[in-house]
Amino acid sequence: MDRLLWEKAVEFHGHECPGLAIGYKACEAAMEKMGFTFSKDEEIVCVTENDACGVDAVQVITGCTFGKGNLIYRPTGKMAFSFFNRANGEKIRMILKPFGGEMDRKERQGYILNAKVDEIFNFSEPRFDLPERARLFATVVCENCGESAPEHKIRINDGKKVCLDCFQEYTRGW
Repeated sequence: MDRLLWEKAVEFHGHECPGLAIGYKACEAAMEKMGFTFSKDEEIVCVTENDACGVDAVQVITGCTFGKGNLIYRPTGKMAFSFFNRANGEKIRMILKPFGGEMDRKERQGYILNAKVDEIFNFSEPRFDLPERARLFATVVCENCGESAPEHKIRINDGKKVCLDCFQEYTRGW
């Protein structure tokens, strides 16, 4: 375990916890199995299926961030992370295995940090394709509230360009 990287993740996240340890180990597994280092741009992409503590470790350790567009949130609620290497097409998905036995938070964190990655994750290929690179969009001013949003987030309501907050969806049951 790289103690400095762990401490860097803890400093960014604000505290130690089992969730952060899961993210730390996911990064360790991806970097070990795929042979990459910190992503300076979008060469490495992470698709996280959760919005929990471990995602903070992903940002600090791998350089995959929402702002750069190489950290994508896919809201399944699963403790799963998929990594893609744009340069060589390599990809891997890992999902946390169920824990056996009773452990308090400190014991669970220690177990996660010290276990072999194959002991705590199941590995497979992602069931979805590599997301496209981040794109820049024109800004459109909502004709209702006056706030700006990127054009791909604008809808038409009663002939007006409106943001998602002002959009009144129409559904009839499905």
